[in-house]
Amino acid sequence: MSEIVLEKKLKVTGISKFRELGLLVFIILLSVLVQLRNPNFLTLENINDMIKNTAILSILTVGMMLVIVTRGIDLSIGSTLALSGMVSALTVSANMNLHPLLAILLGTVIGTACGCIVGFLVSKARILPIIATLGMMNVYRGLTFMISGGKWVSAHQMPASFKAIATSSILGINVLIFIAILIYIIFYYFINHTRTGRQIYAVGSNPEAATISGINTVKVLWMVYTIMGALAGLAGVLWVSKFASAQGDTAMGYEMDVIAACVLGGVNIAGGSGKISGIILGSLLLGILNNALPLINVSPFWQEAIQGVIILVAVIVNALVKRNVDRKNLMRRKI
Repeated sequence: MSEIVLEKKLKVTGISKFRELGLLVFIILLSVLVQLRNPNFLTLENINDMIKNTAILSILTVGMMLVIVTRGIDLSIGSTLALSGMVSALTVSANMNLHPLLAILLGTVIGTACGCIVGFLVSKARILPIIATLGMMNVYRGLTFMISGGKWVSAHQMPASFKAIATSSILGINVLIFIAILIYIIFYYFINHTRTGRQIYAVGSNPEAATISGINTVKVLWMVYTIMGALAGLAGVLWVSKFASAQGDTAMGYEMDVIAACVLGGVNIAGGSGKISGIILGSLLLGILNNALPLINVSPFWQEAIQGVIILVAVIVNALVKRNVDRKNLMRRKI
């Protein structure tokens, strides 16, 4: 029996690697085609801008991957991002000498609180994730408008030190990119080398079996939504610093881009599987599409359609791969 289980794991891992390799090949081919249409695409300046523009998306995909792995979804992250960003912007505008790290900490704490509330509703109150997060999405968005009075916080109201968060560098690497890399390293270790990380996948693969085996599913669910909130709070501060503007409708609908990046990266929307390397490629592909399509003068209406088609194809491929694995495993059991 153990040999069969091991063989199954190796088979799934092999397919996952093949899928990621296929996504990487597609990214390379797409980049070459765009470069042929516009020679400015693969310049160092454009590549750097594209990676910077994708950094915040990449940070959020880490949390969303953990949520989706547990068979959940979080539609409130755009509103959490906006609320955290607005509070941070209002705080630094009222205290011009506030250290940027304190602003980052403030936004992250607010996001953590928002995620903790969502986690409580999902794990303890047993409300369906899509219902709980949809409700809190409107609550957090409403709070953002309330605390701001419906007004913007513009660039001239923010201190230069706060706006410099997104433009400064650490070890020669832009801060946004540096933070994204650091988060990926931390969560790669967390997912692959800690007991809690393995429990997250166990809960997503089979919640009932996880409970029977002694895993505290309530704790795990509460934790992943809290992590998602913390990352959204951090992203909120980085977003406001990057665009030097805090608005009530900041990041409205952005959760769809985050979910799309996860799906493109091979995260199973039904839960139980997903890899850090996959969501890196998924975020990169979405970033390339957002950057490349305007460069080759594709209509904004077609841009939405093209992205939708690519996401749909990714979902279909994931479904076919999973069905193929399940069918082969079933045949082996019969034999």
